[in-house]
Amino acid sequence: MRVKEKKARGAMPEFIRKPIVSLKRKPQIIPMIVLAIGFLFYSLNLTHISDTTAKLQLPGMGLSGFCTMLFSMLSFVCFLNAYPHRKKTNIPMLVLMFLMLAVLIVCDVFYLSQINVALTREDPIKIDATTAYIGEAMSMLRVHAIIVACGAVLTMLVPVLRKLLRGINTSLDVEENGQMGEIVLSEDN
Repeated sequence: MRVKEKKARGAMPEFIRKPIVSLKRKPQIIPMIVLAIGFLFYSLNLTHISDTTAKLQLPGMGLSGFCTMLFSMLSFVCFLNAYPHRKKTNIPMLVLMFLMLAVLIVCDVFYLSQINVALTREDPIKIDATTAYIGEAMSMLRVHAIIVACGAVLTMLVPVLRKLLRGINTSLDVEENGQMGEIVLSEDN
């Protein structure tokens, strides 16, 4: 006997239903994707940071850039260990991840403050066509800090996301075979 799937009016298409079912099972995927986007955004724009560090050469800038890359990777590892498969949330790893995310934001703010020092000192650095990467580094650091903060907030909201996602109906309507009569059990000797 085959069971046929029935598409009711307003039923969700299969290509949308499957990802939502996956998110219902693992809502922590949402903040993980946001943190991965933040890491990729910083990594792919690292040239601006390196050029700015080489141009300004203020104390702590290189260390700040290094710490941002290091803690971006380590916080991602802590995130993956905080939500093990089919086990409860690992709270110490989650706390460690939040500490690393805080360090990321502090490093971004420190680097921005060092750039501001270079732009407002007695002999200031001018942003022109040859030093446009400094302005790009400033905007990139602001966006990175916002992405990391959003990832941290979404991680805190995982229980709320779980409840919200459970409210979405992803069940399939199945049509029963109406022609099936009584099931006759016969005894074969």
